[in-house]
Amino acid sequence: MEVSKAFGIALRKLRISKGLTQEQLGFEADLRRTFISSLELGEKKPSLETIYQLAIALDLPMSRLLKLVEKEIEISKK
Repeated sequence: MEVSKAFGIALRKLRISKGLTQEQLGFEADLRRTFISSLELGEKKPSLETIYQLAIALDLPMSRLLKLVEKEIEISKK
């Protein structure tokens, strides 16, 4: 699985678990809703700055977000 696809899956799961819409997450992270959608679909690749903004908006460390991405990649290998 591509890293950008795994990132999108992890981001979507986290967003939903926090009870946020794409628009709400975008507002909290100072990103556009359409960009959040593109990230979740794996169409865009996030910069470190974007990962940082999303982690803050989701109230978790960047390392936790990236660990969840790694988990999605491992799941796809099975």
